[in-house]
Amino acid sequence: MSGSVLVTGGAGFIGSRVAKSLLADGHDVMVVDDLSTGKRSNVPAGASFVELDLSRDDGVARLPDAPCAGILHLAGQSSGKRSFDEPLRDFDANARSTLLLARWANEHDVPLLVHASSMGVYGMGAREPMSEEMPAEPISYYGASKLAAEQALAVAAKTGLRTCSLRMFNVYGAGQDLENLDQGMVSIYLAYVLRGEPVLVRGSLDRVRDLVHVDDVVEAWKLALARPVPGALNVGSGTGTRVDELLKQIFRACGVEDDYPVVEHPGTPGDAHTTVADIGRARCLLGWTPQVALEDGLREFVAGATAGAAT
Repeated sequence: MSGSVLVTGGAGFIGSRVAKSLLADGHDVMVVDDLSTGKRSNVPAGASFVELDLSRDDGVARLPDAPCAGILHLAGQSSGKRSFDEPLRDFDANARSTLLLARWANEHDVPLLVHASSMGVYGMGAREPMSEEMPAEPISYYGASKLAAEQALAVAAKTGLRTCSLRMFNVYGAGQDLENLDQGMVSIYLAYVLRGEPVLVRGSLDRVRDLVHVDDVVEAWKLALARPVPGALNVGSGTGTRVDELLKQIFRACGVEDDYPVVEHPGTPGDAHTTVADIGRARCLLGWTPQVALEDGLREFVAGATAGAAT
């Protein structure tokens, strides 16, 4: 590869892990983040860092004019709940930034852009695993903004830019922000338990989620950089877990009883009942298979969170 790999959102949970792994593999990495939710301390040592908002015209114009081997675009707004509070901000952060970045890539002869999309593009979900061939019918502004970004990249791809959108499902793992109670089902529930508070669950306990460990997600991003596949790819575990079972596994990992207090509240707008990924396309085209079992991932997450709280 000639030039640095540009990782947007590289001060966030997933982006910082991607950047760190790329550095370990010997890549030059440039991190771009507006620090609206990411933390400067998350940017790995060895990466160059530029603070800017990519949803602004002047933000993209401030990107360094240096050789770029590829863009891993993880920056954006990722809370479905917040998208209903600030839908215009959602489209700026997710769709507009992607369009501006794709145009910049074309103007600077960048060969590849891999984009962080979401299971939210599918909408209501189904009892069967979601495949990329399913109609995309989002029911939240968040999902709509991610789909708009995918469609913008499809247009950009006609001018020579290779593009790929990774539709990530429920990503969890050590390093996730336990202070943010608006996104990240696993981290939200774990945060309540670690605080010794009843777990607030918005929505029914029989909902089903596909929970995929961040280490597996990082591997998918690296493979997409190395062997880009056009279009969309699901990135999930391929296994559904009911919310009530997830809670039990979190309680056990934390060493509390299964009857730990849970408070049920009405669900948030745009929240699908069942979201499970069909990961056959990623397996076939990327050679990617998730490796981390939920029980092991939760145990590691709790260990990291409690160790951090003790220091």
